[in-house]
Amino acid sequence: MNFDIKNYAEPVVDVTELASLGLGEMAYVKPMEADEVARLFPQAPKLQPGMQLFALVSASGEPILLTDNRDAAVANAWAHDLTTVSLH
Repeated sequence: MNFDIKNYAEPVVDVTELASLGLGEMAYVKPMEADEVARLFPQAPKLQPGMQLFALVSASGEPILLTDNRDAAVANAWAHDLTTVSLH
């Protein structure tokens, strides 16, 4: 079977539509070390270097929660009816 991709229109997704995908529905659990925290959570106090943490981040990239326990991040997402996805 031959498939000619030229016969299909390119899907068009507006930047605003793309940015809003998953908002209020999805959050990411991102493992991170204390050294990375200042970039995502600029208001966070200085942490011990090398400390393993987990950030819960909204679909738009806004930080929601920072914890030292992955299960706590997932539980917080579930409590707010958010589906979690892991980032590596």
